[in-house]
Amino acid sequence: MIQKIISNSYKNAKRIPLNCGSKFIFFSDCHRGDNSYADDFANNSNIYYHALRNYLERDYTYVELGDGIELWENLFFNDVFEAHKNNFLLLREFHLKNKLHMLWGNHDMVLKNPKKAAELLGSYFDKITGKYQDLLPGLTLEEGIVLEVEGSKKDILLIHGHQADFYNYVLWKWSRFLVRILWKPLQVVGIKDPTSPAKNFTELIKVERRLKKWILANNNQMVIAGHTHRPRFPEPNELPYFNDGSCVHPRSITGIEIVDMQISLIKWHIISQKNGTLQIVKSVLEGPIHIFKYLK
Repeated sequence: MIQKIISNSYKNAKRIPLNCGSKFIFFSDCHRGDNSYADDFANNSNIYYHALRNYLERDYTYVELGDGIELWENLFFNDVFEAHKNNFLLLREFHLKNKLHMLWGNHDMVLKNPKKAAELLGSYFDKITGKYQDLLPGLTLEEGIVLEVEGSKKDILLIHGHQADFYNYVLWKWSRFLVRILWKPLQVVGIKDPTSPAKNFTELIKVERRLKKWILANNNQMVIAGHTHRPRFPEPNELPYFNDGSCVHPRSITGIEIVDMQISLIKWHIISQKNGTLQIVKSVLEGPIHIFKYLK
């Protein structure tokens, strides 16, 4: 069943071009919350904003690979929007430039319904003007995206990755119920959700194994995913499974860039200067490597 689910995601994926002039940044698993004790994104909100502003100014296309909004722990999107309004308005700037693409993951799976996505993301109430303003009107969240690579017969599949996770794809409503009722309150005393691959290494390995099995069965199809929160950047002679990590690492966020057909794994984090000031910087963790080395 899992292999069929991933294949359907590939078959039904939205297709966008990738060429020598393309500049892409991929982030996932922001899990934007309501700024409460359970909001894992809150500590990295400023790092994320600085990084995304940098990419906007440099004319990148932003692709969010799912779980951007924490809609399992939070019943009301407005609480999330108010907590991270500056970041949502930054997404709007990408949208106005036609440089925003978003996937739905398991934690924001309700957004696969276009009506629900339009209801939550289409507009917001501006307390200053007392009127509703456009936010991301017309944005459709996808299950998968295929990057059609100029000059290659092969392409790149972008998915969240929960397609390889039975409990978080097929039984997502049950998993959401457990998170809301059981695991969120237990976070106060440090007990983590054992069904989440990001917090359970055994589940993480299972998800990665299923994804790699599908890649191998589909002519070494190159895949970029999220979901597990574990960054992955293979060597050109290995199976082309990439993972951009997450935006909820301690004091840092990780992502994947593709620029001039070169792919890199990057990290934005905070460093301390000698004079005691703090600075947000980008480090390249792996790469850059030409993507054609993975499209053989």
